Amino acid sequence: MPQDVAYPPLDRPKPVADGVWVVDSGPLRVLGLPVPVRMVVLRLADGGLWLHSPTRFSPALAAALTALGPIRHLVSPGTAHWTQMQAWQAAFPEARLWAPHGVVERARGQGTVLRAHGTLGPEPPADWAGQVAQETLAGAGFVEVAFHHAASRTLVLCDTVQAMEPARLPWAMGLLVRALGAAGPAGGTPRHVRLVMRRHAEANRAAAERLLALAPVRVVFAHGAWFAEDGAARLRAAWRWMLK
Repeated sequence: MPQDVAYPPLDRPKPVADGVWVVDSGPLRVLGLPVPVRMVVLRLADGGLWLHSPTRFSPALAAALTALGPIRHLVSPGTAHWTQMQAWQAAFPEARLWAPHGVVERARGQGTVLRAHGTLGPEPPADWAGQVAQETLAGAGFVEVAFHHAASRTLVLCDTVQAMEPARLPWAMGLLVRALGAAGPAGGTPRHVRLVMRRHAEANRAAAERLLALAPVRVVFAHGAWFAEDGAARLRAAWRWMLK
């Protein structure tokens, strides 16, 4: 298996813009196949850190992050990105945990107890209003809240765009991401995610257009090679199925 499936160096914050870091981790195992995963960290105006889709916890990573600022927000952005949250909440019980409607219940049904401070929707809470805009993308049994950090013009997604690079993956996984329409470098929305999102096609199209109107410079997402430049143009291409 390639050694760089999960974009090393792993489990450490890597700066990508002023007040923005990524933490690459994994790989996760899905049906026995390795999937890279990524956390995004923002520093808010009050100096506190906002952790989007926290990856696996370690004391070393926690120490590296707290050197950047106090961890104040733990953000579960969607249906599947809560699995590492319990360890972070145990380590930082004072941090506020945010998740879309239904995610805490979903976690509880799978044996994970999370204590949510608030529910994420289309409008940002007062904690980051004016700094980070957000939109909800939804489907049958699926939700993802997208975030745009105004100061850096960084759009933070989760699963609605993926760009896993076949050359970095085992052969079978490379075939799968091509078949799903989620292969890098162009990337796209995996076909199974498209299928469930079509049920809310008009609302999703409107949300996507509002995000594109913010003209993000970069687009960071959880799986694969994120868009470090030409973010809006590359995102429009990846979402062309939704924008028709």
